[in-house]
Amino acid sequence: MDTLTPRQIVAELDKYIIGQNTAKRMVAIALRNRWRRRQVPEDLRDEIAPKNIIMMGPTGVGKTEIARRLAKLAESPFLKVEASKFTEVGYVGRDVESMIRDLMEIGISMVKEEQYEALRPKAEELAEERILDILLPVRQPRKFRRNQITPSSKENDDEVDVAQRTREKFRRLLRNGKLDDREVEIETQVSSLPVVEIFSPGGMEEMDINIKDMMSSFFPGKTKRRRVKVPDALRTLVQEESNRLLDNEKVVKTAKGRVEQTGIVFVDELDKIASSHGSSHGPDISREGVQRDLLPIIEGSNVNTKHGVVKTDHILFIAAGAFHVSKPSDLIPEIQGRFPLRAELSALTRNDFVRILTEPKNALVKQYQELLKTEDLTLEFTNEAIEEMAILAEEVNERAENIGARRLHTIMEKLLEEISFNAPEMGGVAITVSPEMVRERLSEIVKSDDLSRYIL
Repeated sequence: MDTLTPRQIVAELDKYIIGQNTAKRMVAIALRNRWRRRQVPEDLRDEIAPKNIIMMGPTGVGKTEIARRLAKLAESPFLKVEASKFTEVGYVGRDVESMIRDLMEIGISMVKEEQYEALRPKAEELAEERILDILLPVRQPRKFRRNQITPSSKENDDEVDVAQRTREKFRRLLRNGKLDDREVEIETQVSSLPVVEIFSPGGMEEMDINIKDMMSSFFPGKTKRRRVKVPDALRTLVQEESNRLLDNEKVVKTAKGRVEQTGIVFVDELDKIASSHGSSHGPDISREGVQRDLLPIIEGSNVNTKHGVVKTDHILFIAAGAFHVSKPSDLIPEIQGRFPLRAELSALTRNDFVRILTEPKNALVKQYQELLKTEDLTLEFTNEAIEEMAILAEEVNERAENIGARRLHTIMEKLLEEISFNAPEMGGVAITVSPEMVRERLSEIVKSDDLSRYIL
């Protein structure tokens, strides 16, 4: 990530997201600024705060996808939350600090996965030795008669040499899969914690975690013996050895640093908690309360988690909303000040739909071609058919709700419904989707407003 320039970051995002260059450039600069901050003198480093971003635009234009792909590119802990899930302190609902606790858990999971990969060779080696110990138990010393002399050191060496050769022979058989059908008896750890559902008031998730941790210390794990095939035993023992080798303190420390320095929180539906202009009663009071609860998290505060205190000063917050009814100026001034950058994403046009269907790495046309290839069915789309689908998507979005690129999912499903249903009986067939087929299967639905609302 350190080697990627803003231009290269935008190029990577272009592989999956069509258009929206303003937003892409903005997030690319924000990501590069993180690398720049690490290069400045240490006494100034902590003073440089991230410039949080608000992305405004209708649904389905790529707001969430930009943030998600950015986090994947940076290998940063990433959390997507809906602002409407949170409620003011004192009301039933989730407290805003839970987003940082969730982000910390995501960071720990990421670091654990990396550590497991690094420890895997050693864990596999130890698991292999345990399997060989089960397959070749250590032989007890031979019993000698009262008048028999102790065996010589040469006899002992010969016996050890035979045992070693036998063990190596079994090791080769194990690695070549020749012992996969054999069953072995292994001893595994099982939790003895009783199944108890804990109900706590809204916003008290941390209490649930602490109570469960406390109960787990009262009920230590037990071991259980069971017979399984060698491959299953090997997988189980590799996991056990990985857990034994893992340094949990190091994992927590690394994850905490990564969350604090590179974490990204995507707050969706920010417009849903914007108060109506000039209103100070009813649900608007609660919406403003959520904003005030969010403010210290975004400004920079210390959040208590089960893994210690997490500082939010350098976590990047990217907010998004359609802002159809409300506008960013309806947010409280303090929140507006903590989101100094604003990117307006444009509604998708017919040409955008054509590009979305064909250009990205995960383009819908490629997805359906690969899905039906599993049934030995070849699916091709003419350029005119793709153009026709784009026209229909734009038309339905204008007449019904504008749901952006998500309209293409429903159009593709409806268009290929019959083919997908009959695909198992059509193996070896090549089908070309023409504009006539598109019009035949979708034009009647598009003409009827009632049908298009329910079906497309």
